[in-house]
Amino acid sequence: MKIGFIGLGRMGSGMAANLIKTGHDVTVYNRTADKMAALVKQGCRAADRVAGACGGEAVITMLADDSAVETTVFGNEGIITALGKGCIHISMSTISVSLSEKLAEAHLRAGQRFVSAPVFGRPEAAAAGELFIVAAGPQDAVNACMPLFDDLGQKTFVLDAKPSAANLIKLSGNFLIASAIEALGEAMALIGKAGIDEGRYLDIMTSTLFVAPVYKNYGALIAKRKFEPAGFAAPLGYKDMRLTLEAADGLRVPMPFASLLKERFLRLLAQDGDKLDWSAIAQLAAEDAGVRD
Repeated sequence: MKIGFIGLGRMGSGMAANLIKTGHDVTVYNRTADKMAALVKQGCRAADRVAGACGGEAVITMLADDSAVETTVFGNEGIITALGKGCIHISMSTISVSLSEKLAEAHLRAGQRFVSAPVFGRPEAAAAGELFIVAAGPQDAVNACMPLFDDLGQKTFVLDAKPSAANLIKLSGNFLIASAIEALGEAMALIGKAGIDEGRYLDIMTSTLFVAPVYKNYGALIAKRKFEPAGFAAPLGYKDMRLTLEAADGLRVPMPFASLLKERFLRLLAQDGDKLDWSAIAQLAAEDAGVRD
């Protein structure tokens, strides 16, 4: 397919590279131009503005937050004005339910199609083409995107025709990951203060009760205190808890633990944790317990 790719952070760069490797005609755009250089060497074209990446059958956005997506879509020469009739905007980052609904309506009015396809997986999975994708939108549009999804991920879960459903699932999933991180942090603070080896403890837990990758992978980061470089930065964790609570408020669903997690991330950011991985909230439990490295 002839596609555009906008947003070349740690996730987006790996995803765009996979699309090039699998034979797609890719044009990339990134606000920081030097991030396009490595992909140009791999065979893609570089656009000097958003509109320049909107000349194909579809354009993918992999951007940090709602503000970046809104600017890219609705700004001067943005996607909404540059994308052709019948073409598809695929939003693959974690955005709010309300923005997803706004995008779906705007693209429909413009005669375009919108698919929401957020992903589960860290940068290593993006680079390896092993993401899990949750896709929702008009059935014909989702079907047209499946060759892209097959090249980007190991499995795609297709939902109903409402794109925002995928965004709600993604936010709820990130809430569960953050919950696991907080639980791991508290448990390790408990056994660590008792003098028990955290690595050995993690091996016991992930070999018996908690064999899921989220416990193994994040548990290893916590046990090793390996919070840099950030695979998923703490400000993004804070943003996702805020958006989860926003969605819960709209649906009148109390989520007291999500409120706690939002405060944990805010505390980490208040302590200059912006450049740390979001798993660094686990270290707050150790600090509360007086556990020192």
